[in-house]
Formats: sequence, structure tokens, C-alpha cells
Amino acid sequence: MSEADTALANLLTADPWRLPLLRAVAALGLPDGWIGAGFVRDAAWDHLHGRPPGPPAADVDVVWFSPERPSADADRAIEARLRAAVPGVAWSVTNQTRMHGRNGDPPYRDTADAMRHWPETATAVAARWDGERVRILAPLGLADLLGGVIRPGPRFTGAKRPVFEQRVASKRWRERWPLLRDA
Repeated sequence: MSEADTALANLLTADPWRLPLLRAVAALGLPDGWIGAGFVRDAAWDHLHGRPPGPPAADVDVVWFSPERPSADADRAIEARLRAAVPGVAWSVTNQTRMHGRNGDPPYRDTADAMRHWPETATAVAARWDGERVRILAPLGLADLLGGVIRPGPRFTGAKRPVFEQRVASKRWRERWPLLRDA
């Protein structure tokens, strides 16, 4: 693991709100399963702003990759299992196998490949508990996340840039984290 991976993994390991959720997802044994997006991003940006760990502010995005079980029904069943294991959490489970169709991309090879197509670099980060420690998946790197940089992912420049801009505005990132800067 890189120094940045280790720093982020340590932050999540010390987070009393996030570590139990990582362990709950690990207990399911989902193929290529991770918790990503705001779950990781918010923890890192709160830390950057000197805020103590707090519960995830929005849904908890569980991503996984299984060509054998591509239906949304499988995702809903996993959400039900997670709600039973950890009630009170807004679980959102999505098998990345089928997301290429919604996004107009060629089929994804795995979760990391799907994340390369996410709207922001700082959001294209995920974590999982491997039974001993937190592991990090960051196919677009960690520099923007850890540096507080708002930047579109490679697929959201040009014609798709308005989608990125709308997401940033609707999520009120600049208000929530005033130290953030644009790329």
C-alpha cells in the first residue's frame, strides 16, 4: 500500500461509524465488493477540515461486480441483508456489471474499471475490510481526495462537464467544506 492508501485506511479504521459498516459488508463476501463514493470522500474531507468522525451523511454506496448476478433484484436482496445486520443505515447496493449500459460505456471489467467512469476523481474511491485491515481502491488516485480538490473524472470533461458541475452544486460541497478548491 502507498503512503496515501495507508493514511486513508488508518483514517477509516479509526472511524467508529465507518469501520462497523465496512465489516458488515465484508461479512457478505460480495465479489469485488467495496463501499465507495461519499462514504470515503466525506470522511476524508471532514478530516481535512478538522471535524471529528461522524455518521455518513447520505446513503452508503456498496459497489460490487458479479456478471453471474447482474439483476437489480440481487442488489435489493443484499440491501435487505445489510439493513438486517446494521439497521438505520441508508444502504445503496449496485452491481457495477450492468452500469455500463446506463452510462453508455463499453462493458466494465471489474469494480475499479467502473469507478474510472465515475463523475469526480475524489468520489472514485472505495474501501473494504479484508479481515485484518482496511484496503483502498482508487483507480483515479488519491491526490484530489486527500488534497481537497474538486475535479471531474476523465469521462466528465467536455460534453459531460455539466453533469459534474450540477452534482457539485447539488451536493453543496463548497458550502460543506470551504477549504476545497477547484482543479
